[in-house]
Amino acid sequence: MNKDKFYTLPVLNYGYKDLEPHISEEQLKIHHQKHHQAYVDGANNILMDINNADLKKLAFQIGGYKLHSLFWNNLAPAGARKPAGKLAEYIEKDFGGFDNFKEKFNKAALSVEGSGWAVLAYDKEIDRTLIMQIEKHNVNIYPALEILMVLDMFEHAYYIDYKNEKGKYIDAFWNIVNWEEANKRLKI
Repeated sequence: MNKDKFYTLPVLNYGYKDLEPHISEEQLKIHHQKHHQAYVDGANNILMDINNADLKKLAFQIGGYKLHSLFWNNLAPAGARKPAGKLAEYIEKDFGGFDNFKEKFNKAALSVEGSGWAVLAYDKEIDRTLIMQIEKHNVNIYPALEILMVLDMFEHAYYIDYKNEKGKYIDAFWNIVNWEEANKRLKI
């Protein structure tokens, strides 16, 4: 297999200290360099012997790689408190306002069973935004929806900083959301 066709760990658009106090340098470094790198390595190792691949494991590894890549880009050191532009219009239309959306998204994040993700997605066919939960990296995905924003709810994403207080991690997330990136992903 051509080594040029393998996944690589994406470079962050900010430094490891830049998301503090919401996500510490230590938490971000371990999450990015160890956990995300493990999904990169896992997917690449399976792809090296694709003819004997365990497709469930491959889906898990690639899902971990892709969702983490989305996650890093929807974080920003000086995130806006609320979305603007088209995304704000869709949130207003589909959820009756940002506060209602935030409440529903928080509930989805808090109720992820075990390890997984809370996700804001867009369904072009029905022209609306939807919240979904993804278990692990590859279960409960609404096929073919454009993912606009993700929140990693695996313990490795928050445990150093927040221990078992997932709610505090979710509250901190709203301070560093890159709404500009989420708006760019909304392709209408």
